[in-house]
Amino acid sequence: MQRMHIPLGFPAPARRWLVPAWLSILAVAGCASIPPPIPPEAPAPSKLSDSPAPPQAVAVVDEVERSQQFARWVAEFRTGARAAGIDEATLHLAFDNVRLIPRVIASDRAQPEFTRAVWDYLDSALSPQRVTRGQDKLLELRPVVDTMAVRYGVPAEVLVAIWGMESNYGSFVGDIPTIDALATLGFEGRREAWARGQLLAALKILQSGDIERAQMIGSWAGAMGQTQFLPSNFLAYAVDADGDGRRDIWGSVPDVMASTANFLTRAGWQAGQLWGIEVRLPPGFDYARADLEVRQPTLAWAAEGVQSMNGTLLPALEEASILLPAGARGPAFLVGANFRTILRYNNSTSYALAVGLLAQQLSGGPAVQTAWPRELMPLSRSQVLALQTALSARGFDSGPPDGVMGPATQRGVRHYQRSLGLPADGYPTEELLQRLQQQGAAAH
Repeated sequence: MQRMHIPLGFPAPARRWLVPAWLSILAVAGCASIPPPIPPEAPAPSKLSDSPAPPQAVAVVDEVERSQQFARWVAEFRTGARAAGIDEATLHLAFDNVRLIPRVIASDRAQPEFTRAVWDYLDSALSPQRVTRGQDKLLELRPVVDTMAVRYGVPAEVLVAIWGMESNYGSFVGDIPTIDALATLGFEGRREAWARGQLLAALKILQSGDIERAQMIGSWAGAMGQTQFLPSNFLAYAVDADGDGRRDIWGSVPDVMASTANFLTRAGWQAGQLWGIEVRLPPGFDYARADLEVRQPTLAWAAEGVQSMNGTLLPALEEASILLPAGARGPAFLVGANFRTILRYNNSTSYALAVGLLAQQLSGGPAVQTAWPRELMPLSRSQVLALQTALSARGFDSGPPDGVMGPATQRGVRHYQRSLGLPADGYPTEELLQRLQQQGAAAH
């Protein structure tokens, strides 16, 4: 979520050791200026002036051309930013030494083949060390986080859990200059409109004096500070809680906590409600209803036989859903509106579950009690692609095949499982994929 940067005026001696890595990134992107092989019918080149340039020379020329293209993109963006109200001093500060960062492009284009099982993710997110350190931090900062909890209605444990997830309690906020990262992403072009908007927001932050350019650092994707706000979210939600006239989510813990709490409150956090709870499902439960879009009051779920793990009353939630992050063979959770609010902070069910469970353990609550089905291997990206293709071929719509397990693919899996009389939990397994492929082969 490596420290290689290429400034516009990159010196030749240092450039030589960077050429192979930079060229490989360009080659993958299809934009490296590598001469095509000579067709058999073409005359052989002369051994003198017609000889192709050595690979090193080609790479250096390509790098220089790329830097020039980046400089032109930045110049064009400066013109638009000036028209949008950014003053000259801020433009000079932001762009006079702006750098193209190849690893940002590589990270943005990366599509990892192997996915991480939710239990592996939670093993790391909820490690004993992280829980213990979070409890120590909560004790140390009680006056600050309790003040923000009262002011915004978000529990102190939730604020500290997000802080722990995003930067390991402020110990690492990222090391990439935000301006450089967003300029690189805008120049790359895959998400140019989004990157332009975030870059303009970052310039407004600089212009306001909240942070110096050198201290405005974060992830390769432009998220900043101890709880990783995008620049647009900073403008909308960041708070100067310590009264120093600056909204400092990099160095001020009061500002970090207040800004995070303000985001959650304005995203719909409901004071006094739990995010969720681990539950037991009754025999014969219809697993197809374990979907975040299926919502009903806790009393209705209780009437169907859903119980807490220790037999106590379920928390009062008006729009509660059943979540099965590992399918029918894993733990089940009853989650409410505040779980969905955490998803607005980071739209990943594994992340939202980790925040909720970490907050629960910080307050002395239990860890997950039901065993995870660790014998199940998560499908790789290519396997998900094969699953989607096979589902569509057999008439189970799973959306455009992209190798990503989204809601449409989950619905397709559920329909296929139901056709076989299996629990329709929507959870893909290698066994299910093999069965689908074997049926497809038999049909041909």
